[in-house]
Amino acid sequence: MSTVTLSIGPKSYTIACGDGEEAHVRALGAMIAEKYAKLGTARAPLEAQNLVFAALFMADELDQARKRLAEIDAAPPAPVAEAVDPEAITALQNAIAALEADLAAARDAAAAAAETAAPSDLFGGADDQEIDGEALAARLEAIAAEAEAHAAALEAIAASA
Repeated sequence: MSTVTLSIGPKSYTIACGDGEEAHVRALGAMIAEKYAKLGTARAPLEAQNLVFAALFMADELDQARKRLAEIDAAPPAPVAEAVDPEAITALQNAIAALEADLAAARDAAAAAAETAAPSDLFGGADDQEIDGEALAARLEAIAAEAEAHAAALEAIAASA
């Protein structure tokens, strides 16, 4: 069991709470202190009354939030999205397939180049036959980025269906 000291208005209150709940209790105390501060100069002479007013502010906010939640729950479900054009989906699927084929071909070319390279060359080409690794990597990255963009567009269409 832990204790937390909360400062609300001119007083401090020591509150017992479970281990690990200290931060949560402090956050709740800060909410009460905020509502207490809203009383400003309209504070009652008795501290208990001021705390009741602060609690009433919070209860009012809770009541309003519950009403909004009930309205949301009672609202009819959102209309179903209009039918998605099957041709658009097919076009995106074809574009993704083409990009995947390009990517596979580029990977195969890179693998073939690596197989024909001299064994002592770590970068896939003999000293007299050098492969532009940076250009190959850039091309692979471009193909992958384009494939991801098409996949994202297809997912967006599918999600709206």
